[in-house]
Amino acid sequence: SGGHYKPPHCFPRYKSAILVPYRNQEKYLRHLLYYIHPFLQRQQLSYTIYLIQQVGTGSFNRAKLLNVGVREAMKDEEWDCLVLHDIDLVPENDYNLYICDEYYPKHMASAVDKFQYTLPYKSFFGGVSAVTPEHYMKMNGFPNTYWGNGGENDDIATRIHLAGMKIVRTSPHLGRYRVMDYNEETESQEPWKRPPSQHNTRKTWKADGMNTLQFRLLSRTKHPLYTKITVD
Repeated sequence: SGGHYKPPHCFPRYKSAILVPYRNQEKYLRHLLYYIHPFLQRQQLSYTIYLIQQVGTGSFNRAKLLNVGVREAMKDEEWDCLVLHDIDLVPENDYNLYICDEYYPKHMASAVDKFQYTLPYKSFFGGVSAVTPEHYMKMNGFPNTYWGNGGENDDIATRIHLAGMKIVRTSPHLGRYRVMDYNEETESQEPWKRPPSQHNTRKTWKADGMNTLQFRLLSRTKHPLYTKITVD
């Protein structure tokens, strides 16, 4: 209930909140839930899956939704780890543990089939990542001002460095993910391009993030396989 699970026969060593930004992607959601619950249970984690839904028809704001998710999830539990998860990625290797690195933010989707199982560029921090609540607050969360797709991942990678941390990556043979509904033909015709950065992160990171987060919580409901947080 509410997407919450803890192993019945042992004391879990880690408590992870799985935060999934969402808008009208029912098919992806069903696919992800089908795979991710058994995957996390095999790792014997205590976890909750949170779906953070944006209402309205305006541009999607993935980064701000993750800020909202962190704020709301921390009301429920002292989470050891916050796993920030795109809805269209499914992990391929059970040994890719959904837990945080003790010292630094961890990029988990280090080998995605869409990018021929390599990083599209060196500072890529998109897809799936794991940060402790302390890491998240240290870098002031994510920017609230990225509307539309892309760009925020570079901002986040820069924030991590500006906050005196570095990115650690899951090794590529473990951090393998499949993109759902990936169409090989269109991809080969149009190679994936790195989105342009919209901000001077060095100047904005302390003034745009968790400390300036504003939103309206419309509802918070427990569904059979996830907790849904709906926001304007």
